Amino acid sequence: MKNLLVPALLVAAAASPAAAQTFDGPYAGIEAGWNQTKIDGAHTDIGRVDLDKSRDSVRAGIFAGYNYRANDRVVLSAEGGFSLGFDDQVTRSGSAGLTSIDPEYAFNVGARAGYLVTPETLLYARGGYENLRASVRRLDAGGARYDKDSFDGWSVGGGVERAITQRVSARVEYRYSDLGGGGTKFDRHQALAGVAYHF
Repeated sequence: MKNLLVPALLVAAAASPAAAQTFDGPYAGIEAGWNQTKIDGAHTDIGRVDLDKSRDSVRAGIFAGYNYRANDRVVLSAEGGFSLGFDDQVTRSGSAGLTSIDPEYAFNVGARAGYLVTPETLLYARGGYENLRASVRRLDAGGARYDKDSFDGWSVGGGVERAITQRVSARVEYRYSDLGGGGTKFDRHQALAGVAYHF
């Protein structure tokens, strides 16, 4: 019995620190979920575009970052990501013609601040910079015009991340982005689920 008890205690002792290291160090992952793009109006390279419409779509992307354990409970992270939207073009047509903005891809960089409510469960808030590249199209009495444009701004959000194993975690997150300014009103709401691998 004693011979069996010693190895079991050694395994348990080794497993606890390993679980605690999930949220410490580099990681990378994939994410996908719901995205709502709302554009009231935007100043673009081909002129003012007034839409006053929103569109729901699917978004998917990749992310990578680094977790730093400030203490037993607090985790600070730097993170960047890249994403693509699917069927998310916002279009308005009427007697004055047709206008549309079609988001193509976006990237973001920012920071997270989290609290470990259990050794495996991290609650966090996030914030940072976001940039979106889009195709802009206008068709009116002046003819057809087409161009690419960039919209940048800030994003905030929060979520919960759960360690499934020492190396793998899953998370759900809400994120709000404001890509307006200077007369442009461009907002995004996102609800995302992701899986990360911790190196």
